[in-house]
Amino acid sequence: MKKLTLIVALVSIFQMGYSGSIVAKKAKTFRTIKHKAFKAGEKLRYRIHYGVIDAGEAVLEVKKTDKTVKGRSLLHMVGTGRTLGSFNWFFKVRDRYETYIDEQGVFPWMFVRRVDEGGFKINQDYIFRQDKEVVDNGEGKDYEAPFGIQDMLSSFYYARTLNLKDASVGDEFTVDMFIDNEVYPFKIKYLGDETIKTRKGKFKCHKIRPIVMKGRIWEQEEDMTMWITADQNKVPIEVKTKILVGSIKATLVDWEGLTSDISKI
Repeated sequence: MKKLTLIVALVSIFQMGYSGSIVAKKAKTFRTIKHKAFKAGEKLRYRIHYGVIDAGEAVLEVKKTDKTVKGRSLLHMVGTGRTLGSFNWFFKVRDRYETYIDEQGVFPWMFVRRVDEGGFKINQDYIFRQDKEVVDNGEGKDYEAPFGIQDMLSSFYYARTLNLKDASVGDEFTVDMFIDNEVYPFKIKYLGDETIKTRKGKFKCHKIRPIVMKGRIWEQEEDMTMWITADQNKVPIEVKTKILVGSIKATLVDWEGLTSDISKI
């Protein structure tokens, strides 16, 4: 199996497209996004299935922090993924992603990635100088990036602030992300509303399709589908994706600290 990433099933569903050298930009006015999608104290737990096997779990948390950047308050997001039981003998995964996002603007200032997947390791520490439109990759090199650029984890939370209630089937939303020293314009397609049934009950959901990059993990651009709650939280209930070596499904099994009641039927 090649690069079976548990967090991939939820937040790192993208690859790369563009890179460049740094040119300093004029400082920007920081934005404010009003939303009720998440808050400090939220915790989401997912069970990951590889085919019919319970392969692992992923946990996404929103934490308080006293850190500030340029006088702006931050939220600390942590995503962890790990394989469970006998699957560790087959392909052991221990992943950790962290991002410090601007609480008002919902964009990242710092990103940490620690990946260990079957011995394949990635260590990344990015500093996002949003006011300069620069990303410092922690290795002595700066990259030009659009204002409001997202990282692999912050994009998950930013996407939850998008307004899907007024969307029409087929509408696409684009989120610029910085991944592996490159900028990628990640797209999300709205497919309508559906009711999803899991062991936790029935949920009214928006159905969306992230447009992924085929060739490395996926055969086709539309090999992933998500169902997110049709409420203020916009919490992913289920994620299904085909990969080159099978299929992965992630299902929400536990949650706490939501901003409002989940759309359970």
